[in-house]
Amino acid sequence: MNKHLSKFAAAAIIYAAFAACLYQPYFQGFDALRVRDLFVINVSLASLGCFVLSRRWVASFWSSIFAGAIYGFGPYALGLAKFHPTAGLLAASVPWLFCPAAFGPKDKWRWLSWPLSALPFLAILLFFQVSIHYRLFPVPAQAKPHLDNLVGLLAPLVMAKRGITLFGFYHIPIASLVVGFAMLLMARRLGIIVVLAAGTILAFCNSLFNVSPIAWLAVPVLCCSIIIGAGTQGLAWAGSADRKWVLFSAAIMSACAIITLLLAAKCFRIILGFGKEYAELFVSTAYIYILGTITLFIIFFMARAKLRLHWLRWIILCSATAVDVFLGARFIVGKIF
Repeated sequence: MNKHLSKFAAAAIIYAAFAACLYQPYFQGFDALRVRDLFVINVSLASLGCFVLSRRWVASFWSSIFAGAIYGFGPYALGLAKFHPTAGLLAASVPWLFCPAAFGPKDKWRWLSWPLSALPFLAILLFFQVSIHYRLFPVPAQAKPHLDNLVGLLAPLVMAKRGITLFGFYHIPIASLVVGFAMLLMARRLGIIVVLAAGTILAFCNSLFNVSPIAWLAVPVLCCSIIIGAGTQGLAWAGSADRKWVLFSAAIMSACAIITLLLAAKCFRIILGFGKEYAELFVSTAYIYILGTITLFIIFFMARAKLRLHWLRWIILCSATAVDVFLGARFIVGKIF
């Protein structure tokens, strides 16, 4: 028990310190101290909730740390600050509301996990009904993601500069997402797949019961963040038999780097230099994808040579992912505030 509490405390400190560091340059721009604190609390609670929930499926502490960071400090959670502070608080509550289903029912009562999984969906629905009653509109009901927003999966920083609702993650975690999905399918985690599908469908539908589709995005983003945590753990522990998945994820990273460089070249050709800023962002994005490609090739050759050296893999993975998350989160917050 003490071991679990110490990890929980360590995660809380890491997230709170990162949140304070992220928002500190903009503290003077907030009208009230409570508003400032609410932004920090939102992302910290969201990250910590995802960290706790991910421990149900992810054994590694650092994999869970990055799962929480991808959710709480990801493009979606940070982007909610464009609307209202309570929108971020709602997203922060979603992982905590999934905890009863994940950790509660055991053995013959396991079937209760299905109705308990509906708690976050009911909470989102109730939140908007109460908000309407008090004439509080945290997220416009007509706001919804479109297929064009899926570009954010490839280049979230470019979408952030355009001020578009962000649906996506950062760059290097996409490799972990690919590996995590493969692990999810092989393990036949039906519950996660159903919840992920339900949240995605609701997010791309029109408003139901005055609930903004943007709010439903919290569910698939949370599921994918946990899958990223599991995928990161899989990459760190990949053996010789798993090297094909590492090579496949490296190929994905390489393809993303090539696509973003082609998009950068296209933007550079826009007359009068109007596309220069976007082109430079695409180039920076390509650099991060190249960093991810190099990281994965190192792990691939280590797995091929049957070199365990898990500590070295963790250093490589954590360093590359931490740089990606830090630079991405700082850029997004800077564009919002």
